[in-house]
Amino acid sequence: MTQIKSTAGKEQGSVLIPMVILTLLFFILGFVTWLNGPLIPFFELACELTESQAYFVAFAFYIAYFVMAIPSSWVIEKVGYKNGVSLGLIVIAIGAFMFYPAAETRTFLFFLVALFVMGTGLAILQTAANPYVVVIGPRESAAARISILGLANKLAGFIAPLALTALVLSNMKDYTADKIAALDAETKAQALDALALQLQTPYIYMGIVILILAGIIRLSPLPEIDLDQDGNVSKQNIWKQMANAFKFPQLVLGVITLILYVAAEVIAGDTIGKFGKQLGVYGENGDLYLKLTSFTMTAMVIGYLLGISLIPKYVSQVTALKASGILGIILVLLIVYIDASIMIQLPFLPAMPLVIILVALMGLANALCWPAIWPLALQDLGGYTKIAGAILVMGIIGGAVFPLFYGYLAEMINVSNEAAGITATAKSGNQLAYLMLLPAYFMILFFAIKGHKYRSWSRK
Repeated sequence: MTQIKSTAGKEQGSVLIPMVILTLLFFILGFVTWLNGPLIPFFELACELTESQAYFVAFAFYIAYFVMAIPSSWVIEKVGYKNGVSLGLIVIAIGAFMFYPAAETRTFLFFLVALFVMGTGLAILQTAANPYVVVIGPRESAAARISILGLANKLAGFIAPLALTALVLSNMKDYTADKIAALDAETKAQALDALALQLQTPYIYMGIVILILAGIIRLSPLPEIDLDQDGNVSKQNIWKQMANAFKFPQLVLGVITLILYVAAEVIAGDTIGKFGKQLGVYGENGDLYLKLTSFTMTAMVIGYLLGISLIPKYVSQVTALKASGILGIILVLLIVYIDASIMIQLPFLPAMPLVIILVALMGLANALCWPAIWPLALQDLGGYTKIAGAILVMGIIGGAVFPLFYGYLAEMINVSNEAAGITATAKSGNQLAYLMLLPAYFMILFFAIKGHKYRSWSRK
């Protein structure tokens, strides 16, 4: 049994206070994370990158989760969950401050290092914060609690691209690839330098706000949690803990499912802008494609609201995960096979390709995956919950690797189409590359139907 080391832990208020704090943390987490979507086309232009190179923005950020998850678990074991949350925020702030010299030099590698540092802070934060929400209340309502955090995360994901576009990228229409290419070398360098420098002020302010939040968390009444009351697991070294944790099939299958789910979530959020730009989604101000990540986040917010309303009173977290897998499969097939020239008119928005709306709707399919996978994968792990949480965080590597595959596949198909004289508006590589998400949604469906029930690798 899990215990919160606080006398108030037996009272309703002991759940409310941590939830308020965690909701604020996940808003910050979402704001930092979903800035990556509009940064991809921004860096492609400012740092003169190819399409596949631009997706290293997602790789550098999300690979930190894989590299730093186990070290994060060790750090949290030494400093505790509460101090781990504060430390994670401090590391995120350091990464934000690194954007200043990166922009000063307009060096893409420096930007990638800054993104890796921010990802490291988020890995510490995720490793410390996620077990909290699973253990501070009844397990059967864990998906609903995670949905509340996910709502804050995706609400921030809706706001972040709009804020970055308004503060930094609003004049991207003046820096189109064609206009930049027409400049002489010196004027071109000056224009791109000026574009990169626009990132400095917002990231400095963001770093300061996050540092202040770290101090507030350090002084907050967030309770410490004990996931290993008898101390048997904590006596084992980290590698022994990992080896023993992998004996639980529900964890292993949960990690695989999480890898593929995160791939689907990141691709849906981070590629829609580039795809929209290719299809000419510019809007009146010429920057609508930079805001398309907010469309995906809006769909996810709707999904999380449904989760909060329906789980567990009307729908179990398992049923929600099944529905997510089925909806994802349907959407991928529609995205790949629909004609990209079909337009749709939405209220208060210019007409845009239906396929873009379908990509955004993958956010709805993805919304309840994270809230359902975590409690199902961590069920019955006892003292191994801490290390299992770190291993699950490592599954976020899906967001690092698969966007690179998407970018490479899209680029190769586009080059092949161009060589064959096929127009980019028909079945472009950016559209066909979404087919790679089909196995991800089938795995989500399998885990929901059967995978989470396994408790032994033996067939007996």
